[in-house]
Amino acid sequence: MARRVLIMGAAGKDFHVFNTTYRGNPEVRVVAFTAAQIPNIDDRRYPPELAGPEYPDGIPIEPEEELADIIQKQKVDEVIFAYSDVSFNHIAEREKTAINAGAKFRTFDIEPTLLPTGVPLIAVCAVRTGAGKSPAARLISRILREKGRKVVVIRHPMPYGDLVAQRVQRFATVEDLEKHDCTIEEMEEYEPHIKNGFVVYAGVDYADILAEAEKEAEVILWDGGNNDTPHYRAKLHITIADSLRPGDELKYFPSITNVQLADVVIVNKVNQARQEDIETVINNCREINPKAVIVRANSVVSCDNPDLLKGKRVLVVEDGPTLTHGGMKYGAGVVAARRAGAAELVDPRPFLVGSLKDTFEKYPGIGTLLPAVGYGDEQVHDLEATINATDCDAVVVGTPINLNRIIKIEKPSVRVTYEIEEIDAPDLEELLVDF
Repeated sequence: MARRVLIMGAAGKDFHVFNTTYRGNPEVRVVAFTAAQIPNIDDRRYPPELAGPEYPDGIPIEPEEELADIIQKQKVDEVIFAYSDVSFNHIAEREKTAINAGAKFRTFDIEPTLLPTGVPLIAVCAVRTGAGKSPAARLISRILREKGRKVVVIRHPMPYGDLVAQRVQRFATVEDLEKHDCTIEEMEEYEPHIKNGFVVYAGVDYADILAEAEKEAEVILWDGGNNDTPHYRAKLHITIADSLRPGDELKYFPSITNVQLADVVIVNKVNQARQEDIETVINNCREINPKAVIVRANSVVSCDNPDLLKGKRVLVVEDGPTLTHGGMKYGAGVVAARRAGAAELVDPRPFLVGSLKDTFEKYPGIGTLLPAVGYGDEQVHDLEATINATDCDAVVVGTPINLNRIIKIEKPSVRVTYEIEEIDAPDLEELLVDF
């Protein structure tokens, strides 16, 4: 009899693990996925068009909270854990639940998920969400273009909508974001690359995505999600570590794997961190991977109108995933507000509307910041209503995109951007020349 498997995920690596490891495998029957971290991605099915002929009805995607019941009802033999940016304690708790319900438990095998490529691929990954992966990816793409290379970006999956329609997605213009009905979270990752003149691919089936991207690329840049491992075998693997969160490179899954795979580790935000924390991160990374080149870098924060914030009571809106499952206590928006002399960071919690109340209940550690969550029209509406209801003088937008393009902010607002600046030799340009 085929081994009955359940894959735990968050609409990303879990689908890739199925596609590369279990699809078409007669020895395994995947009976369900579970979903976590992202709202409204459960209670649907992985469709038969993607699952293959062995699954004419597709595969159900169930809430992770029902894990034990699913294991027992579906007579699951083995549970595969396949999502990222979680502590090993979190995984241990899920393992205990699975074993108590009668199933074996393990994390996914990485080797089958690293697809070979026909053109050189650079992977940019991280040890935590919010470490500075996106500005590093933007810098690398610009350097490669200046060297005369045609770069195509493949982004870690965020298929939160119609999975069949999202099998292979190509984004070349801002209008393509609307065409594909992107969430705020997707726009935050795709739009900066598009604005810089690069084509972005994403979706569900990363073998098909690769085949399309290779038709127009001399170099592919993998822009990773969370602290997840890449979907392809890289010729050059760059991992971003966060000096503001020392020790997370050892405590979170699969951070250690990304450091082990790395040719280069960039220790970011050293201009904001304590020296002892910087040294902790560097020493941990060297212990995990003595062969990696380690480069220290600053996170350079800019604000388009800092005078608007001086002496004012401000609401800071930060990147959503960074504050939620990323666990950061503040981001670039707070740095800019404090530097500009804001008198007070206004607490948005008394003014929360609709689904944002659920977000703060799930992530109570967010505190006096507002995550720019926008997984669907309802959340986008609730975000806009919360911002406009908050009693403040000005709004600091610390997200990777200009929220004013998506929602109407009725109060004065400033936009904060952040880039990466290496302070060690060899820097990224030298490393990429060698590559």
